[in-house]
Amino acid sequence: MIKVLIADDHSIVRAGLRRIVEESGDMEVVAEVADGKSALLQVQKEQPDVAVIDISMPGIDGLEVTSQLHTSFPKLPVIILTMHEEEQYVIRAIEAGAMGYITKRSVPEQLVNAIRKVHAGSRYLSAEATDLLALRVARGSLGQSPLDSLSTRELQVLRRLAMGHTNREIASAYGISIKTVDTYRFRLLKKLNLRNNAELSRFAIQNRLVEP
Repeated sequence: MIKVLIADDHSIVRAGLRRIVEESGDMEVVAEVADGKSALLQVQKEQPDVAVIDISMPGIDGLEVTSQLHTSFPKLPVIILTMHEEEQYVIRAIEAGAMGYITKRSVPEQLVNAIRKVHAGSRYLSAEATDLLALRVARGSLGQSPLDSLSTRELQVLRRLAMGHTNREIASAYGISIKTVDTYRFRLLKKLNLRNNAELSRFAIQNRLVEP
């Protein structure tokens, strides 16, 4: 049996994912959690074979969880399962160490196949994610997005600022100092040629990094 951990902050989604996984016949859910911190703790405790992680979670987000798991448990394949279909998220997830990327509208058709494939050592990208990466390659450097200039941490801070989180809350989520958060904010304003948090929020909404 393939042991699976599910991390998603919506209980209904977790219940649906558990049903899909356990109806496969060759998998079992050994842990389901609602936030990033719990995901890290349960991976250490339960030693799953595959982790299915949502990007948008309270506290530590899915990209950060994936990065930390890749460092601490390099042999554990992570699948990002998310509502986000933007190119930036696919790229950042792969950079963080994810072996799979599928969207929630792909479930249940692709989730079971994705788990089996990454467990066997291969990468699995949904058709939407593959199309986005192909578009990026075809576009080359001619139409780069302003987001391309941001580091993954800067992108994470941008999302949190746009959602109204304080510097203290962001610092706590990522284990960094408040001063460091302010440095990231300054860099974001400079790189994106924006003036304040309101403009950062507008930019994030326009680029579909957060919901309006």
